[in-house]
Amino acid sequence: MKTVRSNWSDAILVCAKCSKKLDGGFGPKGKAPLGKALRKHLHVKKGRKAAAGIVEVKCLGICPRGAVTVVNGARSREWLLVPEGADLDVVVANLGLSAPVNSDEVAGSFL
Repeated sequence: MKTVRSNWSDAILVCAKCSKKLDGGFGPKGKAPLGKALRKHLHVKKGRKAAAGIVEVKCLGICPRGAVTVVNGARSREWLLVPEGADLDVVVANLGLSAPVNSDEVAGSFL
């Protein structure tokens, strides 16, 4: 068997079925699905070379009303039910992820 490396520090699984039922509900305007809003909030790109993986999966088997089921693969015993319109900083903290990095701070730290 071959192996493929990724740069992911965490793998976040977001239920696509829950997201589809809400028809958005996250982000600054409240119109983005949770996976997309988290990627943008954390400044994470798609693919295995990203810092973290945010993957939408078909169904996680828990179907809460007005919320999305999310799992951090590193902490798979704790599943989150994220209500529509939840503050993304709180979601990031509850998932055990690091806070988003301001690109100005990064550029200034290398000077």
